[in-house]
Amino acid sequence: MNGRKPSWNNIVFVVSAPSGAGKTTLCDKLQKEFKDIHYAITATTRSPRGDEVDGKSYYFMTMADFEAKLAKGGFIESAVVHGNRYGSPKGPVVAALEDGCDVLMNLDVQGAAAVRRCIREAPAGDPLKRTLVDIFVVPPSAEVLRNRLVARGTDALEVIEKRMRQAREEISHWKEYKYMVVNDDLAEAYDNMRAIILAERHRNDNRREEYHA
Repeated sequence: MNGRKPSWNNIVFVVSAPSGAGKTTLCDKLQKEFKDIHYAITATTRSPRGDEVDGKSYYFMTMADFEAKLAKGGFIESAVVHGNRYGSPKGPVVAALEDGCDVLMNLDVQGAAAVRRCIREAPAGDPLKRTLVDIFVVPPSAEVLRNRLVARGTDALEVIEKRMRQAREEISHWKEYKYMVVNDDLAEAYDNMRAIILAERHRNDNRREEYHA
């Protein structure tokens, strides 16, 4: 931010989508364009995979360290997925907001619900008492999503069927989000995502100060 505060109150952007809908690719593109958005890295107790880097892909933690941090209220949201813990560390998010940055969080529907609750219940003056803008990314159809999962070539058919069942359940929550973006064409979906960010930053009811000519 170069020490310059924005004209808008800082925003927490939450992006959710079923597996294969393209939310991670869209979030990566947003990070590259919007340098004043802090990407909230998730902490996990699972082991690194492939070329994943600690502090960039995830914060990799032992179960003991994760649970100790959780007990101290160190996560905005957390969940257990396939026996591993995942959570959004509170410290970096609060620091980014206080530094004048917006925050981008890549979360599943469970995590998004927890963040909504956390922000809604935060008392006045709490650093997390910010505007929340949640976006749900969906494929154009279930058939397209299935084809994308098959094209990855990383999962057996029974795993793909499990992912499809999970996707249908996740998509049923789309009305809980402020925006929905259909990712039929990646470039168009990204244009819609960035348009949401720009529009939310320019809302009169989210201005930091009154405007005087």
